[in-house]
Formats: sequence, structure tokens, C-alpha cells
Amino acid sequence: MSTSLEKLTKGGLSIGIELPLDNDWSPAGDARRQRDGRRHGVPDVESHAELAQLADTLGFRALWVRDVPLYDPSFGDAAQVFETFSYLGYLAGITRNILLGTAAVVLPLREPLLTLKSAASIQTLSRERLLLGVASGDRPVEYPLFGRKYESRGANFREQIALLNNRAQGYLPPGIEVLPRLRSPLPLFVAGLAQQQAEWLGKHMDGCLAYPGTPADHLRRVAEWRAVAGAKPYVSFFHLDLAENPDEPLQRHRFGARAGRHALIGELEALRRAGVDHIALHFRRNRRPLDEAFSEIASEILPHFNPDMMELAAQSGLN
Repeated sequence: MSTSLEKLTKGGLSIGIELPLDNDWSPAGDARRQRDGRRHGVPDVESHAELAQLADTLGFRALWVRDVPLYDPSFGDAAQVFETFSYLGYLAGITRNILLGTAAVVLPLREPLLTLKSAASIQTLSRERLLLGVASGDRPVEYPLFGRKYESRGANFREQIALLNNRAQGYLPPGIEVLPRLRSPLPLFVAGLAQQQAEWLGKHMDGCLAYPGTPADHLRRVAEWRAVAGAKPYVSFFHLDLAENPDEPLQRHRFGARAGRHALIGELEALRRAGVDHIALHFRRNRRPLDEAFSEIASEILPHFNPDMMELAAQSGLN
């Protein structure tokens, strides 16, 4: 059986989706949010299950969920609302092939043994589809509410990585263990630097979750990552507004761009040349219905980067 790391990078640049699955940051979506009485940053999850299943059927490589324990209106983003591991368990049950990633679990806010048990449960229930993105966190308001020290998050992060990598061996009394037993090590991706030295991350982590940026930004960042981590995967995110006109040129906005599919292929090609291994598309700015955008990308863009998708597209009646 292939590992989730192997599946992520198979065939070159792969394309996934970052949740939540709504388009509340488009003009129409924001008007709908206000009409529904939802606070800014709280997504519409009405169709999340159907869209997650569609992404799986269409051949997107991964679904990524964020870890936002508490909604802070001053930050203004509740992510996908649901608790990360609980939600991944649900997604594992309604999908078959798509990888399931966290971007990223804030380790210092969590009890280490329960984090290991949660991750092992998802890895087992999903049949080895977990990609465990982890971070030290960046919202000082959360730490005292969880009884944690913000200033200690870097040291706490290192301790928890050691426990996860060792699967708690040496941390428990004889005869005591965390179940279910993992068949292989957890694939650990770091978001940012997590208060660590780059060399330490390159040695102890299996991949990198990078902040959104332009191809030029990623060219520099990939070089820095490769210098300490070699060929370990480099992942990033892109906020997409997919235009109906396939020839509409790319217009950059914060964290991404509006573009027709031809310009989007050009941008993704540039990211591939920069060394990006996986890009997760974020659709909250997308003005078109998400099922429509997913289907166009699956039929016209995924096969461009992974020829194996041509057969899936034909089977799905997308061409």
C-alpha cells in the first residue's frame, strides 16, 4: 500500500482543496452571509459533504482543514467551524480516495497523547490517508484560555514532535500504549517555522506547509526548504476566483488571483517550475458555484498536470 506521502507527490505537481467549502468572500456570498445572519468568517457549511464527495470523485488529491479552536472576531476567520480531528473522521467516512490533511493542528494547545490517539484513529479509519500538518500557533489570546504559556510554545512543539515521531514509545509505563497501533510513522508537515531553526525542521519533519505567495516567492522559499530538507514535499495554498471566460488574464489579489483556466494553468506551471509539489486551492473568493468550478478544473486542469486524470475524467463524463 502506498503511503499518504507517496500519494501526495505521485506524478508531479498535485492539486487539492482547502476548506471551508463555500464562497462567502465573493460579493454574492458575503451578501448571503449577511442575510443569513452569520458573522464574518463563519462559513456556510450547508453543502460541505456533497462538495467534499465531489472533490473525491473528480480526482483532487487532498482536502485540507485548519485548526481554529476558538472563533476570534478580531481575527475574523472561523475556518471550517468543526473540530479538526472530529471533522476528518467524518470526511474519512464519506470519501474513498482523497487524502485528508490538517493545515495545521496547533500542538501546544493540545494534550499530546490525545493528539497521537486522534491522529492514529484518523490514519487507521481512512486507510492511510492522513497528512498531519502541525504548528506552534500564532494567536496569543488562545493560550491562557487553554491554560498554556504562549512563551513556551516552541519548546512544547519540539516535545510533541518527539512523542509523535516515537509513537509515545518511552513516554509511557511498561504495558501501557496508545491504540490504535500505527502501521507506519505519521507524515508530519510543518506550517511556518513553528519557533524552530530551519535545520531542525528539515531533520524532524516530513514536509512543509508554506504561506501563499507568487511563483517568485516560492522559488526562494523552496530553495531554503530544499537546503535543509532535501526532496521532502513542499506544499502551499492559493485563493482562486475561477473566471467563466477561459481566456481571462490573471489578476492577483491577496493570497491568490482571479483567472480563466488558461492563465491558471500558466500560474500552476510556474509554481511547479519553482519546486512546489502540491497546491491546495481555496475557493472562498470564487464567484461561480463551487461544483461548477471543481468540475472545470477536474476536466481541463488536473489532466494537464497528471495525465492519469484523463481516464478518470472520461469515466466521469467530464470530457
